[in-house]
Amino acid sequence: MNLVGPAWPKLEFASLAPTVETLQLFTQVVGKVRLAQTPWLNHSWHVTFYVSARGLTTSLIPHGRGAFDLEFDFLAGALVIRVTDGGERRVALAAGSVAAFHGEVLEALAALGVPVRIDETPNELAQAIAFPLDTRPRVCDGALAADLWRALVRIERVLGAFRTRFLGKCSPVHFFWGSFDMAVTRFSGRRAPRHPGGIPHLPDAVTREAYSHEVSSAGFWPGGGLIEEPSFYSYAYPAPQGFDSATVSPAAARYDARLSEFLLPYEAVRSAPDPDGALTAFLQSTYEAAANLGGWDRAALECEEGRPRRPRPVD
Repeated sequence: MNLVGPAWPKLEFASLAPTVETLQLFTQVVGKVRLAQTPWLNHSWHVTFYVSARGLTTSLIPHGRGAFDLEFDFLAGALVIRVTDGGERRVALAAGSVAAFHGEVLEALAALGVPVRIDETPNELAQAIAFPLDTRPRVCDGALAADLWRALVRIERVLGAFRTRFLGKCSPVHFFWGSFDMAVTRFSGRRAPRHPGGIPHLPDAVTREAYSHEVSSAGFWPGGGLIEEPSFYSYAYPAPQGFDSATVSPAAARYDARLSEFLLPYEAVRSAPDPDGALTAFLQSTYEAAANLGGWDRAALECEEGRPRRPRPVD
């Protein structure tokens, strides 16, 4: 049986959106477990998820003398909680309320001997209902969730290859549960102006620490709010003069003044003759716009794309 399915699955926003809304809240519950237990790492890298062979994983989380992890297994339709002493529990990823999911997760952790207390208010959402109070029935279509994961698998590979072209400080390819997007971020090495903050239900101190240094950041977002289609994005902070009018590739890419970033529809990549090449062109051209207009030291920061089993040549 082919569990991977189409290389670049079709993602239709109208049908996907209700499940994405549910998954964003489910991932926030789990993300806050990692947040509560993990020492702070620059730019909130300690809270993110990573694409796995079956979904999204927290990676290992410390707890006392042991550790545990949580994985959204979209093939099995379950959140899998594993403890280093061998214990395991599963919570179904199914239609229901956020309150019920929140309760089941915390109960499972306690039963496994790794109880965790979390902040119960969602982040980065205009309507922030505390998890125990969010009793509204929610949609969670397992097939659509699996399609989204299959897309992330392909996207992660392209972002990962793009990341190898940079010698300077660069984030992992990781998934932020607050904004529900996958991202990779490059840093010029210079400090950035103080960020104004103002992101809904996110402390300004967190935002300002995240944007303490100049960045060129790109990634994927399944859509919502102003943009009703899954899209790739790329932005610079601070945005250099002329960034909004820079010429980027492929032709389907455009600058969105409302979001202050370049967007490329997922469908334009999926349907391209060479999807990997189309996405790479977007990543590279938008980065070059940020780096060239921002005066980054590209000669010192860049290198050839990495290849398996071939060390980077050093003069």
